[in-house]
Amino acid sequence: MIKTVIEFSRYLAAISFGMMVAASFAGMPPTRKNRLILFCYTAAVYIIQVLCLFSFGMDITWKIYPLLAHFPIAAFIALYLKRSCLVSITSMFAAFLCCQPPRWIGSVVGQAFGSASMNHLGYIISVVFIYYLLQKYVAKSVQHLMERSSKSCLVFGAIPAFYYFVDYTTTVYTDFLYSGTRVAVQFMPFIISAFYFVFVLFYYAEMQKQANIERERDMLNTQFKQAQIELTSLRQIQQNAQTYRHDMRHHFALLHALASNGQIEELKEYIQTAQSDIDAITPLRFCANETVNLILSSYAFKAKQLEIQLTIDAKLTESLPLSDTEICSLLSNALENAINACIDIADINKRYIKLRTYSKNNKLCIDIRNSYQTEPIFHQGLPISNEKGHGFGTKSMAHIVEKHGGVYQFSVNDGCFIFQATT
Repeated sequence: MIKTVIEFSRYLAAISFGMMVAASFAGMPPTRKNRLILFCYTAAVYIIQVLCLFSFGMDITWKIYPLLAHFPIAAFIALYLKRSCLVSITSMFAAFLCCQPPRWIGSVVGQAFGSASMNHLGYIISVVFIYYLLQKYVAKSVQHLMERSSKSCLVFGAIPAFYYFVDYTTTVYTDFLYSGTRVAVQFMPFIISAFYFVFVLFYYAEMQKQANIERERDMLNTQFKQAQIELTSLRQIQQNAQTYRHDMRHHFALLHALASNGQIEELKEYIQTAQSDIDAITPLRFCANETVNLILSSYAFKAKQLEIQLTIDAKLTESLPLSDTEICSLLSNALENAINACIDIADINKRYIKLRTYSKNNKLCIDIRNSYQTEPIFHQGLPISNEKGHGFGTKSMAHIVEKHGGVYQFSVNDGCFIFQATT
């Protein structure tokens, strides 16, 4: 009687361990409700297994065990936890693989004591210990790996899935693995090594892809922070202009003193210097939006210094759908790229930038066209740069437009580079 109880306790421990490990891998929140539902579901699956055992015998029950235990695990994850079929099946395969160490531990204990009951007790005790280790050190990592992408999930689940199918086809449905032939002995080590080799290659490619994504994200964050700094600097210039205008009476007093003393040359020099200072710090007005005025003023001054003809047609309202930092990043990157393209042109008469921006149906519309010397190269619709550390400006622009559900286009037409966006 005791042996029977221990044996059936092992079956209950096996299905409970598989259910809990698979649910943990799938990221089941550890709430009281979830645990209660999982307990009831596990009990129902166990009862069905016992009924099958008494009705059909051990041989048939063992052969249909995937339908009695493994399929219900994947179904629970897919239907109750609302995970994808890929995650559900991979979690089940991974849990099946984790069930093997307790089997080995139980077999060692059973051999040591020469008792089947000790085999079962060793299995029951080991599943508790191994579940603790998996829950504490493994479950979160497995969950994140499977949720990262379908490719990561497939790569991770390949070896557990292969082991599952090989185990059943060579030990349950056939006795190929126990035949003792040379092929049977060499088959598993070779296949596992081959899968490991493929896994490493795929995993390395995935890590490289992830590293590139992280690097681009860091560069975009840097671009965004730079736009914030630039916007702060422009606002400081605006503040300086207001201060300069406030102190204008002091300049007039000095001009009056120079005129009274007949210092005409000094007077002319001072007026010229003051005029240059005022021009340098006074933002021009292109539209009703002050942030856009600051940005366009800065680049109009820069274009003038570089002998680039910049034509601006801005019809914008005071309020725009983008934040000030996003507007700064979008326009600054676009104009910076246009200026960099123009300065390579030797003939200054061919250097030009035409900017047109306006609001329509609460949308910001931008059209920037510029001449260039070197034919731009495009990749996936974005112009790219071969220079190290460059090329992230256009990605930042695209990111801002897409973030607000807008559309953009980079193109070339008749020697003119064109950037258009609506957001």
